[in-house]
Amino acid sequence: MSTPQSYDQDFYGWLTDNVALMRRGQLDRIDVEHIAEELEAMAKSEKRELLSRLAVLLMHLLKWHYQAPKRSRSWRTTILAQRMDISELLEDSPSLRPFLIEKLQAAYEKAKLKAEDETGIDRRQFSEHCPYALEDILAADFFPGDAGAD
Repeated sequence: MSTPQSYDQDFYGWLTDNVALMRRGQLDRIDVEHIAEELEAMAKSEKRELLSRLAVLLMHLLKWHYQAPKRSRSWRTTILAQRMDISELLEDSPSLRPFLIEKLQAAYEKAKLKAEDETGIDRRQFSEHCPYALEDILAADFFPGDAGAD
């Protein structure tokens, strides 16, 4: 059986040993504490990925909105790709949707910093609170600043 030491010495070996033990129903032999730690880390990772993708999406929406003359196919592709990736994450883990709602403003703050860096627009020029509804942010056809979008 794998021990906590093997967890520190050979993660892959520890992982495959514990999977085999679980599949054989030998639950009394699994490394419960480290498995729980890894599951918690996976959950945190999913949240971080979702927040990161939302911040990138919001940054590009800000750039799209505030720098209309510089709009590019690349920005549009990034917006669409981030929406698709967020949608896939939410499809795989629908229980993350409340987290997305809860962290919208935090993602927006990151987006303002990134948009300031990329555009040179002082972040104080952007709205204090996220000006876009989550439904719009995730909608395939929403591009702020386009005719009828505001």
